[in-house]
Amino acid sequence: MISQTKKRLSVSMMTKIAMLSVLAFILMQFELILPMFPSFLKIDVSDLPAVIGAFAMGPFAGIAISAIKNMLHLFQTSTGGVGELANFFVASAMIVPASVIYMKNKTKKSALMGLIVGTVIMAIAGGFANYFVLIPFYTAFMPIDTIIELGTVVNPSIVSLETLVIFGIVPFNIVKGLVLSILTLVLYKRISPILHKGL
Repeated sequence: MISQTKKRLSVSMMTKIAMLSVLAFILMQFELILPMFPSFLKIDVSDLPAVIGAFAMGPFAGIAISAIKNMLHLFQTSTGGVGELANFFVASAMIVPASVIYMKNKTKKSALMGLIVGTVIMAIAGGFANYFVLIPFYTAFMPIDTIIELGTVVNPSIVSLETLVIFGIVPFNIVKGLVLSILTLVLYKRISPILHKGL
């Protein structure tokens, strides 16, 4: 009896993870360039299903959604998987702390606190990922000076790789985190009853 219940729970959870992963992949196709950031930084809300899934089903579910989304995106990758790996790493940096804090005390206040902490950690992780992995990867196709110039066009303070990360990458990820946080706070309570059904 217990094993049958666990099996139903796992099948239900896997189904929801799969559905949210596909939704995340679809959302990944829609990107927006923000004029205050370098043109190669494009914002999307594909991490939203992972954050909502993590809030409803725990950090593992959120990580799984992000992983599956990026595995699906490998079929159309232009970075040989490097961009997808970085996306997974940066997304997980928000998903895990945000959901862990929320799961300890499921209130709006803890949700807000978790999302704020997650946004800060994601911004820092995004800075490191770009400095050590993504930008060095792209220098194989585009000179570093050209990449930096794309940043200088929108922000004269960007004159080096370090300033590109500090004044471009980190603020971009903060904005992205804020967008994801607002959407999560607005949508989660409406969607959570569906995700909790059968769990």
